[in-house]
Amino acid sequence: MEQKITSLREQFTLALNNAASAAALEALRVEYLGKKGLLAELMQSLRTLSGDEKKQAGQLINTLKNEVDGLVRAAAETLQKEEQKRQINSAKRYDVTLPERTEHGSYHPISLVQREVERIFVTMGFTVEEYPEVVDDYHCFEALNIPKHHPARDMQDTYYLSNGQLLKTHTSAAQNAIMRKYGAPLRVIFPGRCFRNESTDACHENTFFQMEGIMIDRDISIANLIYFMKTMLSEVFQRDVKVRLRPGFFPFVEPGFELDISCLNCGGVGCPSCKNSGWLELCPCGMIHPRVLEMGGIDPDEYTGFAFGLGLTRLAMMRYGVKDIRDFNSGNLKALAQFTQ
Repeated sequence: MEQKITSLREQFTLALNNAASAAALEALRVEYLGKKGLLAELMQSLRTLSGDEKKQAGQLINTLKNEVDGLVRAAAETLQKEEQKRQINSAKRYDVTLPERTEHGSYHPISLVQREVERIFVTMGFTVEEYPEVVDDYHCFEALNIPKHHPARDMQDTYYLSNGQLLKTHTSAAQNAIMRKYGAPLRVIFPGRCFRNESTDACHENTFFQMEGIMIDRDISIANLIYFMKTMLSEVFQRDVKVRLRPGFFPFVEPGFELDISCLNCGGVGCPSCKNSGWLELCPCGMIHPRVLEMGGIDPDEYTGFAFGLGLTRLAMMRYGVKDIRDFNSGNLKALAQFTQ
């Protein structure tokens, strides 16, 4: 038995010298110290020895086991230090005496507008909420009075996931969850990124930002909606802004409107940003449909409310004089670097 142990020690020493990587070292450790390793086999063979021989051989095997374990650990530490040294030597070197870079990053223009609008609505008693970008069909459509196969879905073709969920086409997808969370009365805004599978041009994008707002209480009317919209726009642009309401169909409001703003890029004359109409569609809105209130757990006989979907991307275009909506998602640092907090 003593000869076997001596022979195994010599084999291990030779194998350790040839282990040039962490993987090879781990394989060597398992070969000798594993549950079915060579040292475990030696321990099993002790059953054939007499009492004194078993005790002596057991001590020798344990000594070898401790030697193997210590040598493997030391070799692993050495390999680790060598790898760290190699990484340091191969890393890109920097000249610490170079002058400091003076360029600084800036917030995205849409982020600036969103923060400003949030501040304005908070001063008017609204709460700011967040909602996921990935939603289910019920919250995006059915809870908004848009059942399956409804024609209104054609205007909001989006991107579907393999699990049946989809990327929300409008921030209105959060209405049902918000109503059930707070009940009535309620004042809340919830900004977010939206997606639609459509062609892009100077005033349309497949990825854009909206801010949904709902106010629910007793005796809420269209006059309340117009007041809050005009107050918000006058604060953003720091002047009185010309707006118009025209009829618009949205299944989740009744009556529904399109709130347009006079194009500030062309002064209402007409340009690509406003499709040469002089007006820019900014905010679909209206009185919340009684069916939507009911699905949100609110009694439509007791409460009324308005909802609006403010286009933050288009608002940013007007706020900063950006004529092509695609500039916001272009990643063009030269175009975006001009905006600062």
